[in-house]
Amino acid sequence: MTSEIRCAACETRNRVRPTASGAPRCGRCHEPLPWLVDATPASFEAEIEAAVPVLVDFWAAWCGPCRAVAPVLERLARDHAGRVKVVKVDVDAAPALAARFAARSIPLLVVIRDGREVDRLVGAQPRAAIEARLGLDSLSSA
Repeated sequence: MTSEIRCAACETRNRVRPTASGAPRCGRCHEPLPWLVDATPASFEAEIEAAVPVLVDFWAAWCGPCRAVAPVLERLARDHAGRVKVVKVDVDAAPALAARFAARSIPLLVVIRDGREVDRLVGAQPRAAIEARLGLDSLSSA
């Protein structure tokens, strides 16, 4: 599955495939891309394999707190481009994935490193708390 990611630096649209090594860079200006993708049940396993920490956001369109945390995750992906990958999973479209990760309350943010869960945050969290759990707090640029 290929995702289209717009470069924050030059606005170029880039097609990015899941990869277990490295992080995507813009094909035009070579800046790191904000790695934020939607996953389906078919693409999930490939999407969580990455050389950087993966933050899986279990969310739903009807969930107010999920809508509140979405812009925070978008900014986090942009500001930490090349250092984190955000994978969004709609629990209504992927109930088996939600069950597998015991997503009983949403938003649920699951941190995955080297293909396995290492941490989770339940509920809408402030950016600083998310960055700290990802080990990005000392790297924060905003």
